[in-house]
Amino acid sequence: MEYWEEINQKLKPWVDEELNKTVVDLFAGCGGLSLGFEANGFKTVGYEMGEYASQTYNKNLLGHCYNEKLNTESEYPKAEVVIGGPPCQPFSVGGKQLGLKDSRDGLPIFLGAVRQLNPEVLLFENVRGMLYKNKWYLHEVIKELESLDYQISYSLLNAKDYEVPQNRERVIVIGSKAKINLPTKINRKVTVGSALGKLAFQYDENSKFLTKSMDQYVAKYEKASHCINPRDLYLDKPARTLTCRNLAGSTGDMHRVKLADGRRRRLTPREAARLQSFPDWFEFSGTETHQFNQIGNAVAPNFAFQLAKVVKNHFMGENRYERSITENNQFTLFEDEAIYQPSKI
Repeated sequence: MEYWEEINQKLKPWVDEELNKTVVDLFAGCGGLSLGFEANGFKTVGYEMGEYASQTYNKNLLGHCYNEKLNTESEYPKAEVVIGGPPCQPFSVGGKQLGLKDSRDGLPIFLGAVRQLNPEVLLFENVRGMLYKNKWYLHEVIKELESLDYQISYSLLNAKDYEVPQNRERVIVIGSKAKINLPTKINRKVTVGSALGKLAFQYDENSKFLTKSMDQYVAKYEKASHCINPRDLYLDKPARTLTCRNLAGSTGDMHRVKLADGRRRRLTPREAARLQSFPDWFEFSGTETHQFNQIGNAVAPNFAFQLAKVVKNHFMGENRYERSITENNQFTLFEDEAIYQPSKI
């Protein structure tokens, strides 16, 4: 089975009545994190201020996403799990570094939801900087959660270690009233070629190619950046991190595919979605730029699936988890499988 065919089957929303747990997803974006939980049988309720992102969530997931801007006083339905990707503007070292007192920050909103709902499990993700120059703030948040009787685990995880064809590092924080651990790495690397398949070599009159002047600009950018290799996509490796900037913008580090004739073609939203491990049936709302922004901001769904799996194990126990997935005929579990080999294209 091709990688994208597996993802299309594996990441299908369903409701596990035996589990019967609801997840509140804050700052949900287009639903990448929620999709990982729904593919494990959780019910979800999302909150997202972006109009097109919330439309995408509602178009593809079973749960409903409310298109609204949250604050520390927002109210939520009863839920056993609270998840999200809170924006963290106070991370600038040159800023005031007010931490939990900064009104621009999303983590006070996340903590407010935890206090209100008192969930059994909480989980949030953020950029790698939270573990380095902003570690002071991470410690402040953890201290607050521990005061609410949560046992916290956190680490810098890379999506490429969880069957996603992309180098994408994120800080993951998980907590529960009883100890819960983060997922272990999966010994199965997925490449760009495995994810894109024939799409990498397809183009038509709507395809966007780099012009001669753009090629010259890219060459100058790579020289100034001391790039040893061109920043094209390499089919035998995972992709570089996908961001809104290098997907939607005409920048020196934009993601592109080099064709056999030497031309370089910009990625389509569907190709970008595959590199984020979104299934092909997942439809994005809005213009191409809106779609690229949703994809670049999303939690990779197959990574989210592994995060949700440890949460489900926490509630059900490993044996019952395995049985519930098998009975739902979602997919065959691949534990510590050898490196995924792309088919010939």
